[in-house]
Amino acid sequence: MSQLKLTYFDIHGGRAEPARLALAIGGIAFEDHRFAFPEFAEVRKTTPFNQVPTLHVDGVQVTQCDAILRYVGKLAGLYPTDPFQALLCDEVTYVVEEAGVKLGPSFRLTGDAQKEARLALVNGSMPVYLAWLQNQLIAHGGEFFADNRLTVADLKVFVDVRSLSSGRLDHVPTDLVERVAPLLNAHMQRVANTPAVLQYYAKFSANI
Repeated sequence: MSQLKLTYFDIHGGRAEPARLALAIGGIAFEDHRFAFPEFAEVRKTTPFNQVPTLHVDGVQVTQCDAILRYVGKLAGLYPTDPFQALLCDEVTYVVEEAGVKLGPSFRLTGDAQKEARLALVNGSMPVYLAWLQNQLIAHGGEFFADNRLTVADLKVFVDVRSLSSGRLDHVPTDLVERVAPLLNAHMQRVANTPAVLQYYAKFSANI
């Protein structure tokens, strides 16, 4: 088995969290290298494009969160082998990532500027992609997004919906998902109650 080192902020969310979950669910040993926000200025000097997450595979550094997620998903048996089901899985992960890219610039704003930027998303693109995700979930059986089983697509959506509903994103209503796409909340709870996910977060219960 390859030696894996996943580097990301010391938070329970964000772009590395689906990969962390996939590795944990698959029982894949890896170094979970977490760092505090003040350390990012130094960490980014060692990464491609000055960004995280990165994954070291036997010392080789790889960037791009969805490429990392697909790779560890394959290691963990959480990525479809059927080409069409893999396409459906990728479609969902890319839609969620695109939504995150739209939200990203608002983290660099404060005060009224941040409020204006986030409300524009809340009243614009957020409901559109959430409704689309719910429709995809329904179209593929109502429980999972691809392959009729838990895949990395489910983990990607789980982390995103969990964040939107957490109350940690100023100016994003905690009931947005429930109002727009309630089946995504049910999906989030289903993933959260997966034994391996429960076991993973139990390690951090004091900090969540």
